[in-house]
Amino acid sequence: METVARGLAQRVTGDVIESVWLGSRPQPMKSPPELMAKTLERRRIAQVRRMGKHIVFDLEPTGGGGGRAQWIVHLGMTGRMLVCDAQTETAKHTHAVVKLASGREVRFVDARMFGKLSVRTEAGFDPGGAEPLEVDLETFAGFFRGRKTPIKSALLNQKLLRGVGNIYADESLARARVRPRRRAASLTRAELRLLYRALQRVLRDAIEMGGSSVSDYVGADGEEGFFQIRHWVYGREGQPCRRCKTAIQRVVIGGRSSHYCPKCQK
Repeated sequence: METVARGLAQRVTGDVIESVWLGSRPQPMKSPPELMAKTLERRRIAQVRRMGKHIVFDLEPTGGGGGRAQWIVHLGMTGRMLVCDAQTETAKHTHAVVKLASGREVRFVDARMFGKLSVRTEAGFDPGGAEPLEVDLETFAGFFRGRKTPIKSALLNQKLLRGVGNIYADESLARARVRPRRRAASLTRAELRLLYRALQRVLRDAIEMGGSSVSDYVGADGEEGFFQIRHWVYGREGQPCRRCKTAIQRVVIGGRSSHYCPKCQK
């Protein structure tokens, strides 16, 4: 998500939204289509940023049109935000096309329609939770004290840490040598310090490599990421651990696939 937001920011910041086309399927629309189009049109894109698992377009008025507003996008499992030339063929399952003054278009494509689009007519969107790349160690460790839930579930709790996804939770736990089923409260101070550092390192490396393209993920330019080639455990069930050669195992925790090494992770 951070990679997508950065790619969008590089391509569309400062551009002006001229018109909006929205598809007829209601599933992706959390705001009424009429309100969404009215809120977006004739506004300049001041910045694009990630907030948790959302991409937020901060909009400002141009000329006499409206006030500050926000366009909020959640990609769900299969959503894509692409910046295209207007002449580029429109992909199947395109649910929104935002035409820009530069002649380019921002397109929202989502085959399974788990992604959501919404607008705020004033700034102030807050998804809750702490940013994992900004939180300090003391705050991070405090999130897990007394929690009886598995540490994997706690890492995915967006009310604690916003934006940590399934892949990066698995990869961080693998690097910290912590088994995903461990009760969060059972982790020692030393283990929490290792997990904190592992999570920061994994997220920074993933951003640098453009994310993990293991399903439908692509960046704003339509290109795949490459962090999947550095996965230690995620998607490697049955393959040898990169440390000890033990076969990676897969379990389901809280409805999510979790991958780990039964020897290295305790």
